Amino acid sequence: MSVDWVGYGYAALVASGGVIGYVKAGSVPSLAAGLLFGGLAGVGAYQISNDPTTSGALTGVMGKRFYGSRKFMPAGLIAGASLLMVGKLSMALLNKPQQS
Repeated sequence: MSVDWVGYGYAALVASGGVIGYVKAGSVPSLAAGLLFGGLAGVGAYQISNDPTTSGALTGVMGKRFYGSRKFMPAGLIAGASLLMVGKLSMALLNKPQQS
């Protein structure tokens, strides 16, 4: 199996977003959520998981925040990246060979 560099990059983006939210605004919930979801995405990339649950949750939450604020950073960026990951994982799931 090949290394899921896109998945690792996504996990790093989410985790670093939480750290940046903490540094810039002192937001402990941003730090906790960024590290939690970034860690889950990293574990998913490590296991080459086809379960888009983490990306789907972030798409919904950050999409709602982006819709309300209309600010690209950070909500729009994370919502867009999460939506792309959901698409990537969904395509991998659809292309998975059937076992009989």
